[in-house]
Amino acid sequence: MKLNLFYLVFIVTTSCFFSLQAQERDNMHAAPAPLFRDPVTDGAADPVVFWNHKEKAWWMLYTQRRANSETADVAYCYGNAIGIASTEDKGRTWAYRGTLNLDFENGHNTFWAPDIVFHKGKYHLFVSYIRGVYNHWAGKPRMVHYTSKDLWNWKFEGFPVLPFDNVINPTLFQMPDGNWRMWYKGPNSLTYMAESRDLKKWHSPSKEPVIKGNPHEGEKVFRFVGSYWMLTDEWSGMRIYKSADLEHWEKQGKILDKAGKRPDDTPTGAHGDVVVVGNKAYVFYFTHPGRKAHSAADIRPDGVLPYEFRRSSIQVAELVLKDGTLTCLRDEPFDFEMTPPTERDIK
Repeated sequence: MKLNLFYLVFIVTTSCFFSLQAQERDNMHAAPAPLFRDPVTDGAADPVVFWNHKEKAWWMLYTQRRANSETADVAYCYGNAIGIASTEDKGRTWAYRGTLNLDFENGHNTFWAPDIVFHKGKYHLFVSYIRGVYNHWAGKPRMVHYTSKDLWNWKFEGFPVLPFDNVINPTLFQMPDGNWRMWYKGPNSLTYMAESRDLKKWHSPSKEPVIKGNPHEGEKVFRFVGSYWMLTDEWSGMRIYKSADLEHWEKQGKILDKAGKRPDDTPTGAHGDVVVVGNKAYVFYFTHPGRKAHSAADIRPDGVLPYEFRRSSIQVAELVLKDGTLTCLRDEPFDFEMTPPTERDIK
């Protein structure tokens, strides 16, 4: 009798456990994969995701590479606008909205890798700019600053004064004292830092890099679960750095350095953004699904890179704290719901 009672309890407990697991799966909001493909050029890269106060919706800005253009070598990476996508259903579907009007001089020019913050009723956009279009890697990128109240009409504020001209990939973060810091890719593909009180006048405490080590780009700074974090793109996944004070950075492991199994989620994750919503952190990144490795792309005899190597997709995954560092198991199911941010979440 006791044995039969034991088995009965075991069966009921096991059934309840699996029933709860099934209920959790049913209530989970699965992330689309890919999250977004640009319907005009199919070259979305370098995403930054933020809350649009006017529309009360999440927006994504990104480098709109011209992936469907049959042009020589890396020309598809030049002549780019900054693309816009938005979601009205908490991240499940994204609509292409066009591009930002950022022209401040004549000609067909190039914009790369935006970052944006909302401060005192204005959006401040920092983006890398190159005059003209090139067939091969060339040109001198400079940082450009714009402001807007509605995200459609932009005022050119000028070029922030930095120690170097050839700079790209800004990431901005407001310090506890109210001042701002900008980290960016500078000489030798390392990370440098500048400070500002008003996002207009910038001071560089040092010309030395604050993040050394392997060459990298795509810096992203954010706060999550009581620590500050920085991600950098090493072109073979993203390196993690951890800090208690935004001064000293402890090198951690890498995430997104192995090919994922979801559609278009291969080979590795590149240059992304992190959005903290409540107690969850989501990393948005781009992939080159047609490549075996991020930088593996053979040019045809006519000097043109094949389309399957040019195109790129935006993906999202969850960041999880484990053993004091961040991990990202992008193949495992996770609950993805971009709910409206609280005041502390807003970028």
